[in-house]
Amino acid sequence: MAENKHNQSKESRRRLSNNNDKEPQVNWRGLLLVVVAIALLGGALLVRGGAFSQSEDISNSRFYQLLKESRVVSTPGRQLSINVEEGRKTETIVGFYRKGGAAAGSDHGLQAFQTTAFIAYDGDQLKQALQEAGIKPNIRSQSNALASTLINTVPILLLFIAIYFFFRSQIKIAGKGALSFGKSKARMMARDKNRATFKDVAGIEEAKEDVSELVDFLKDPKKFQKLGGRIPKGVLMVGPPGTGKTLLARAIAGEAEVPFFSISGSDFVEMFVGVGASRVRDMFEQGKKSAPCLMFIDEIDAVGRHRGHGLGGGHDEREQTLNQLLVEMDGFDTQDGVIIIAATNRPDVLDPALLRPGRFDRQVVVSLPDVKGREEILKVHAKRIKLDGNADLTTLARGTPGYSGAELANVINEAALMAARKGLPAVTMQELEESRDKVRWGKERRSLAMSEREKISTAWHESGHALLNVLLEHTSPLHKVTIIPRGPYLGATMHLPEGDKYSTQQKEAADSLVVMMGGRIAEEMFTNDISNGAAGDIKQATQLTRKMVCEWGMSDLGMVRYSENSDYVFFAREMMRGREYSEDTARQIDSEVKRIINDAYARATTILRKNRRKIKLIASALLEYETLSAIHVKEIIEFGELRNPPVMVPKPPPLPPSPPTSPTTPSIPSDKEQRIPPGGLPAPAPA
Repeated sequence: MAENKHNQSKESRRRLSNNNDKEPQVNWRGLLLVVVAIALLGGALLVRGGAFSQSEDISNSRFYQLLKESRVVSTPGRQLSINVEEGRKTETIVGFYRKGGAAAGSDHGLQAFQTTAFIAYDGDQLKQALQEAGIKPNIRSQSNALASTLINTVPILLLFIAIYFFFRSQIKIAGKGALSFGKSKARMMARDKNRATFKDVAGIEEAKEDVSELVDFLKDPKKFQKLGGRIPKGVLMVGPPGTGKTLLARAIAGEAEVPFFSISGSDFVEMFVGVGASRVRDMFEQGKKSAPCLMFIDEIDAVGRHRGHGLGGGHDEREQTLNQLLVEMDGFDTQDGVIIIAATNRPDVLDPALLRPGRFDRQVVVSLPDVKGREEILKVHAKRIKLDGNADLTTLARGTPGYSGAELANVINEAALMAARKGLPAVTMQELEESRDKVRWGKERRSLAMSEREKISTAWHESGHALLNVLLEHTSPLHKVTIIPRGPYLGATMHLPEGDKYSTQQKEAADSLVVMMGGRIAEEMFTNDISNGAAGDIKQATQLTRKMVCEWGMSDLGMVRYSENSDYVFFAREMMRGREYSEDTARQIDSEVKRIINDAYARATTILRKNRRKIKLIASALLEYETLSAIHVKEIIEFGELRNPPVMVPKPPPLPPSPPTSPTTPSIPSDKEQRIPPGGLPAPAPA
């Protein structure tokens, strides 16, 4: 009996899934009938209007002239007829007249005609003219009220029917019928379509352990109920984007042999008032009928934001939907076996009533993976590609600190694409490292046409960053430095931390500021000019310094917090709160920020002036090889030369020159334009 019910439940879920997947079909038979009806009606109108008739429409004076000339025919087969329509003051005269030259009594040369006579004006004249011509007309009375009504109304009805058949499929797709706006858009995920399990989720072991209790409860509820415990009504998964929250929910559905409904937070809200609340009620009704089951709401912050914090502040549609969601979750009985799982990366904007115990009892933090978790994630995604024997995922995991699970999956995929473009039989470590740099810093743009002056300026800039990064003690190890444009940058100095970082020390922040200053100083020191290439450095330095002063207490202003956490911004809340310190304090903050940046600038200037020759050697090597690894930079700093030069990467062939459209004369470079002399870079300018 139990097995039969289980099979029926599976069959009903399969049918529901199939019904959800079906799209409305166009009724071609009905559409064809409408087209045929319109064609027949058009033909009838044309026939009624005389489009296919050969009758000649003559004037009233022409008719009287034909009567005087005795050319109007009045024989038994060609009798003149007068059609009198009820309710009208006109008569239609229909008959035949003999064309000029036609013999009398012959059927050849006859022309059908019709004319209109006005009874109120020439009724007596018509009667007298017919008597003089000796013609006795056939007077017929007719009523066309029904035909006129049909002809006037049927086209309108056919037009509405045609519009219905044309737009019925669009109406069903948009709203599943005009009367079903309040139905829930939650989709039941079929077992055969969801292949994700806990084996496919790696790097978030603590989160998996928290949610595995849900699966155990759904499989064996008595195990938890016999000791008096209750399973959480709701579980909220919180974490940065790309950490695997949605994948973890799919894995829960794959592990539990229960129905799984999934919906997005934005699916509740519509342009019609009350639709969102109705969909919430319908979703929970579906859950009660399918219990035990799981319901997953993705991006719940779209509907669960703080009430009353909107700029309008009114009781809008989104707040009605949230209120209904709060009522439904609070009214649930845990014994029903319906568990709500939600995911968001903005927990700070959620309404506190949604997070209290009894609604979302448990918050599962899905954070960025550590080095061990990154290695496990890489192994999961590497199963789908063919790796070379020298590919070391452990080394790659150590070189990807701060990468999310989605970024690591992208690294593996990009490496496979690179190997396929190169025609390699397997993915090597070189493609893995190249794809890692591409995902984090952007793709190399070797085809970008940079002038020699810009290349030289970029070389000085990146040399200053690289030298300071190696010489200073409290900085992340240098990875590589390049003057090849990558992403939005003309050059880049890349550094990777030795391991996972969860805090920032004051000395580390101060040395980072010094490294940021090095690019602008090196440019000015060797070219007597500056460029906008330091815009990104200035932005990063300002943000870091303000955090040191306002949030971290790393300044002379002391252990006072002068700003809220700016990682998550809730615009309306920030507007209502306002600033929490005086104008004098604001001036002190600005003064302290400027002092810290100026100290870092002076410190960087002193170090670079002492190592002027090393900067020149690094810049010359960059212009020659374009990319230097940390080993090459350290060789130049320690030995004053490159003992193991990097392998040159073949450059793409240049584009063919376009033919000149007009005669040109060779341009004469100005005295201020930089050139590369035969010996290398120009000599440094005096300090």
